[in-house]
Amino acid sequence: MAHLIKEINGKFFTKKVKLESEPEKLKGLLNESRWNILKLLAEKPRYPAEIAKMLGLHEQKVYYHIKQLELNGLIEIKSKQERGGVLAKYYTITNSAFALELPYGDVKVADFSLKTQSDKLKMFLYPFVNAGNLNGNIVVGSPDPHGQNQVRARDGHYGIDIGIFLGQFVNMPKEFTTKLDIDIKAENGYSSNLILIGGPLTNIIVSEINNYLPVKFKLDLFPYRGLISEKTKKNYDEDSIGIIAKIINPMDKDKSILLIAGNRFNGTKAAVLALTRHTEQVLDKYNGEDNWTCVVSGLDMDGDGKIDNIKILE
Repeated sequence: MAHLIKEINGKFFTKKVKLESEPEKLKGLLNESRWNILKLLAEKPRYPAEIAKMLGLHEQKVYYHIKQLELNGLIEIKSKQERGGVLAKYYTITNSAFALELPYGDVKVADFSLKTQSDKLKMFLYPFVNAGNLNGNIVVGSPDPHGQNQVRARDGHYGIDIGIFLGQFVNMPKEFTTKLDIDIKAENGYSSNLILIGGPLTNIIVSEINNYLPVKFKLDLFPYRGLISEKTKKNYDEDSIGIIAKIINPMDKDKSILLIAGNRFNGTKAAVLALTRHTEQVLDKYNGEDNWTCVVSGLDMDGDGKIDNIKILE
């Protein structure tokens, strides 16, 4: 396995590289249209008609370039979805970089460790993390009484672990990225990518987007308690239940929302623990969906009364 290593602001980043010794195999990359197609597919999986529209090209030309890229092993089919009665093929890149290797030369051993994103994690964190930058705001609940039920947030400090987790993959932003839920509401800051931490009682933005979640909080009666899954129709009422959800931002369809929350602060802790310490387990069934949720249960394995592990429920 070959990797491309880049140093950006003192951090080392790596990409998987398709390494070739025959220049002819990378000849297709010199075509401007194919290169533009690859750049779009590097962002996220797309289908040919969508690519044609974005690049202003005839669909047949795009299909031709797609076929050539696929034959050369530069892209592959990620999934198939029905669109307008037609089964659309979604393509993705096979590697994030391409290189030619000369047959001679010294090989040196790197003396540093690397923090890298798996392909699935990269897809999940997009567009919040893009090209080594944080693209959005982390939103926590206000510690002061606020909202319809005048609740104080007790889970805002969990955002520290989320920040440490994301910090593995991004440079330090120039602008301050953390906001309170009341600031988002007061400033009408909905039209951006939002990483929401905390449930609907402590984070009022969560209550506003609740109807768009695949697994919804039950908001019928204060104090809100419990979740219900649209897919399985299961109810999750324990305080230690948490969810990790990625949805399209209903206030701006070009943006996304990542929610890390729970029935109570213990549930939010379980969701944070799941995403940051059990990432591969959480994302095992994630396949690039725009609307996706994972339900977890927090566990106390050592009997000290504190959540220290998780179980995937759905």
